[in-house]
Amino acid sequence: MVENAKTAPPGPRKQSAAKAVWRSIRGPLARSDMVRTALVRLISAYLKFVHATNPRLPGSQDPRELQRDYHPMIVTCWHGQHLMAPFLRPDGMDLVAMFSRSADAELNARVGERLGLETVRGSGGRGSRSRLEKGGARALLALKNALRQGKSTAIIADIAHGKAREAGQGVILLGKLSGRPIVPIGYAFSRRKILEKSWDKTAIPLPFGRSVVVSCEPVLVPMDADDAMLELKRNELTEKLNAVTAEAYMRLEQAK
Repeated sequence: MVENAKTAPPGPRKQSAAKAVWRSIRGPLARSDMVRTALVRLISAYLKFVHATNPRLPGSQDPRELQRDYHPMIVTCWHGQHLMAPFLRPDGMDLVAMFSRSADAELNARVGERLGLETVRGSGGRGSRSRLEKGGARALLALKNALRQGKSTAIIADIAHGKAREAGQGVILLGKLSGRPIVPIGYAFSRRKILEKSWDKTAIPLPFGRSVVVSCEPVLVPMDADDAMLELKRNELTEKLNAVTAEAYMRLEQAK
C-alpha cells in the first residue's frame, strides 16, 4: 500500500499548485529578452530542419518563376498554413511581411526576420470595406512603399481570430493602392500536426515528409476600384486561396 501511494499521480492540489507557479512565472518569462531570443533560435532551427527534410513534389510551383513573372508582388496565404512561408522567398529577393502587433505575433515576426524577411506591424483588415484602423493603415502604407521600391510583400489573407479561410480587406486594399498582383499560395506538408482547438486549425509541419507549393493566376485589383469591386475581389481571392490550398493537400494525398 505504501509503494502504491508513492507512485500514484499527484492529486488535484498538487496539480493546482503547479499551475499557479506556472502562471506566476510565465509572464516574466515571456517578457525576458533572453528567453525570447532562445525561443526564436529554437523555432528557426526547427523550421530549417523541417524544410531540409521535406523535399517538394515534382511539379511543385517554383517561387523563382513567380518572382520572374510578377515581382514585385503581394504574396498571400491563410493563417495556419503560413509557418513555412519564409522558405518561399527566392535567394536574393527582398520580401517585406506584415505581422500583427500582438505579443504572440511578435515572436513570429522575430522568427521571420531571422529567416530573412523584413517586417512591418499592423492588422490585416478589420473595419469597413474601405477603412482600416490606424496601425493597419500605416502598415499598408509601409508595404505600398516597399512595393514601389521594388520589394515584394507578404500578408496573411484572413484576419487573426476572425473567420478562418475568408480574405480580409487589408490585402485587397494593398492591391488597389499599389496596382501590384496578389499571388495566392498553398504550401502544404504531408506530415503535420493540426492544432484542432486553434481558431485557424494551425498545421505544424513535421520532419521527414514531402511538401508542395501550389499557386494560380493572381488577383488584380483596379486602382480605381469602388467598394463593390473591392468586395468582388475579396471574394475572388477567398475562392482562389481555398482552391490552391485544397489542391496542395490533394497532390500530397495522391503522392502517397
